[in-house]
Amino acid sequence: MKKIMLIFFLFSLIFGFSQEKPKENLLPKKLKKDLKVGLVLSGGGAKGFAHIGVLNILEELGVRIDYVGGTSAGAMIGAMYASGYRAKEIDSIIRSYDFNELIKDEIPRKLFSLYQKENSEKYALELPFKNWKIGLPIALSKGQNFLNELTKLTKHVHDIDDFKKLPIPFYCVATDIETGEKVILEKGFLPLAIKASGAFPTLFEPVNIDGKLLVDGGIVNNFPIDIMYKKEVDVIIGIDVQDKLGQRENLDSAPKIVMQIISFQMYDDADEQRNNTDIYMHPDVSEYSVFSFDKVDGLINEGEKIALKKREFLEAIVLQQIKKETNNLTSVLQKENKIHIEEIKIRGNENYTTDYVLSKLNIKGDSITYDQFNQSIKSLSATKNFKTINYHFTILPNKKRAIEFDLKENDIPNTIHLSAHYDDLYKTGILINYTSKHALINNDIFSLDIVLGDNLRYNIDYIINNGFSWEFGIKSRYNSFKRNFIIDRKNTASIFSNNQQLKYNEISNQVYFQSKFKEKAGLKIGAEHKNLTIFTENAITNRKDFFDNRNYFNLFSELILDTYDAKYFTKKGWYFNANYKLYFSASRFISQDFRTFPVNAFSQFRSNIGYTTTFFDKLTTQITSDIGLTIGTSEPVFDYFIGGNNENFTHNFVPFYGYDVAAISNSNFIKSTVTLRYELFTKNYISIIGNAAIAESTNTLNSSILTGYAVGYGIKSIIGPIELKYARTPDNNLDYWYFNIGFWF
Repeated sequence: MKKIMLIFFLFSLIFGFSQEKPKENLLPKKLKKDLKVGLVLSGGGAKGFAHIGVLNILEELGVRIDYVGGTSAGAMIGAMYASGYRAKEIDSIIRSYDFNELIKDEIPRKLFSLYQKENSEKYALELPFKNWKIGLPIALSKGQNFLNELTKLTKHVHDIDDFKKLPIPFYCVATDIETGEKVILEKGFLPLAIKASGAFPTLFEPVNIDGKLLVDGGIVNNFPIDIMYKKEVDVIIGIDVQDKLGQRENLDSAPKIVMQIISFQMYDDADEQRNNTDIYMHPDVSEYSVFSFDKVDGLINEGEKIALKKREFLEAIVLQQIKKETNNLTSVLQKENKIHIEEIKIRGNENYTTDYVLSKLNIKGDSITYDQFNQSIKSLSATKNFKTINYHFTILPNKKRAIEFDLKENDIPNTIHLSAHYDDLYKTGILINYTSKHALINNDIFSLDIVLGDNLRYNIDYIINNGFSWEFGIKSRYNSFKRNFIIDRKNTASIFSNNQQLKYNEISNQVYFQSKFKEKAGLKIGAEHKNLTIFTENAITNRKDFFDNRNYFNLFSELILDTYDAKYFTKKGWYFNANYKLYFSASRFISQDFRTFPVNAFSQFRSNIGYTTTFFDKLTTQITSDIGLTIGTSEPVFDYFIGGNNENFTHNFVPFYGYDVAAISNSNFIKSTVTLRYELFTKNYISIIGNAAIAESTNTLNSSILTGYAVGYGIKSIIGPIELKYARTPDNNLDYWYFNIGFWF
């Protein structure tokens, strides 16, 4: 009786189930001794995790899958299964990723160049600029992190470019964005095909494959049953995680609206695709969205539940299949975690030399781990010079690999950056930046900052990155502000009683060469011209009273180490900067009373070292120490001016909590600061800061210790830090409030 029932189930499966699909839509199929099963997985973003639950049950029951097809999320899960991973392995891999971070395509700050660390972390908005028109970004992410991880996961099948030759034959679907046509991907580099199939518009940039610009296959075929129907399979199992159209109250973001538009076509085709399945499974994912990446357990559970409802039919299939043994692929791959590289080929780098690309990849030796290789790709991506970084591994006869890079440079090398800021010294400022890459020659960058507001400023940078050779740079900066203090050698900068303002203007121009090590450290040597114009306007005599108005010339060297994980609200890393300047010449300065002030040669050494560490991912300790020394007799304007909250000080101004800007001035100083910062909740911080300093005009530094402390609240926002701090010094019982908003520039 049992055998009769199983045969009945098997015939029902092959010739159609009245509840699953109409029999008249089935092509006649003959009963075989070894049934071939095709598995089709629909797209659905995070809802695709339900596919893993179905795969769990299929494996437990012993169903052998002979062909896999999918779209978008279904392509990713399906490709992993087709390349040899088992359901439990896919489950473990999926849980190891933070998909929100992958989508953001964020790159660790440690991979940025020293130039980027110094200059790029001050912009709130970046816009492409072409033909004198400002555009908008094409997508939120390039999808480079996804490609890197997919490449790592499929390293064992890199030598297979015909997907029919994978452990399980595979295909996926993408959309040609130029023609709107369906593109079936069955050959090529597997990770790139998966990326193209899931390149959701506005979220990921389109993918170029064989000259076609491809985006998410869900636009034209989100449940590609019809393709499987033409393959040599006897039974088609379809897992559909598509959901109903969203209600208006849930359409609250651009990706959701785009998904809704895509779904119009998607659901028109849904009935026809369902009718071509032999076993149709639709997990209950109505409570989840395409962005429910943190609901892995629930989604996998829904997949398992729907598969168990089809248990009898699945068991009937198993009885008509020959069982095949499978390996634990994860354990195999863990033993093969190194790439042995024989050669590197690079194509598509028209405006960036091969040396430049290789220096960014920093692949040294003939053997690296996949994690190191991913870091190399991220380092190249961090330059923001390449729209796509496609690569392909070829296994050579000696078992080593050749890496072929196919680079696509950004076709819009010019960008506009915008930012805004307020602080107590510079007041309001709007920053407009124009950046042009390969402006004059290969590998170069030109950047112009103009700050409009209460105090006009500018910053110009031009740098040529010569790959493994020394970089060459030119830098020009104009800085100005107005403040009610005067420079005085009597250990303080006293306040004007009649409210006259001192106006400070500085222009500095540098020419330098720089050598760097892995973007962490660099040595810079060069020459500098500095013009200082410092004066007050005498209301009685209607003239300018100058404290200084001359040009200075120096040779300088600078050693930099920067491993901070973030410029603002740092959580870990080291920072070190040592700067030496030898002033050897200056123009004559004639004061308002016609006295001439000659300048003798003198030098200055300034060093800053900082260390930051975080406990329990919440409590951060940051310790910094500064020292400034003057060798020889300097001008008063070259004293170190201590006090204030600013992080964008220029010249010899030094921040110090508990004192006003430049409240202390001397030719030498030592300062230490300890900051305790606690992340109260995401991107919201409370801080307690204590600092102490010795400032003395002699070389002995044996004066009394200055102290101050501050408590504050800060928010890490998309426009930069927003901070309010209360500071006080027990030295004279003065207190201050500091407020700033936006990136410092």
